[in-house]
Amino acid sequence: MDIREAIYTRRAVRQFSDQAVDEATIRQLIDAAIQAPSAVNEQPWSFVVVREQALLDRISDDTKTYLLRTTPVGLLSPHIRESLSDPQSQLFYHAPVLILIASVADSAWAVEDCALAAANLMLAARAAGLGTCWIGLAQKWLATPQGKAVLELPPDCLPVAPIIVGHPKSWPPAVPRNEPRIHWVG
Repeated sequence: MDIREAIYTRRAVRQFSDQAVDEATIRQLIDAAIQAPSAVNEQPWSFVVVREQALLDRISDDTKTYLLRTTPVGLLSPHIRESLSDPQSQLFYHAPVLILIASVADSAWAVEDCALAAANLMLAARAAGLGTCWIGLAQKWLATPQGKAVLELPPDCLPVAPIIVGHPKSWPPAVPRNEPRIHWVG
């Protein structure tokens, strides 16, 4: 698959088979991620790989409790609030792998650098026939002292991109894209 096809067919996948993702493939995805550009070549990223479902369930439950307790009512859509309140829902959709990209450097551009690494990782996953989804709801709890402790992250580490990875049960259809707003100058 060429890069254009990976870009145009990448989707947020939320239904995964039980098939595991092997360590060699995970390492290939991380190797693709670290090829991303970074400001002043700081390469501030670090990667935490979680493959244990019991730990993913715990992180999901703790995140849901935290968000329901700390997020003002009007800031969560009714759909999200209902999902967070459902004891059967799991934030990571029972994907076999969570790869958290976190910054270990105090850099003005750490979030952007990690986001670029995340984009590379997701496109490499698509090219390998794997589905991904950035689970933004997990970011705030993972940044708490409790979240960092669960993942054994240092206190100054900044979790940026929690990305689930797995073999999709099916590929979601394309969603329409808005026409770009382009302002030509000069």
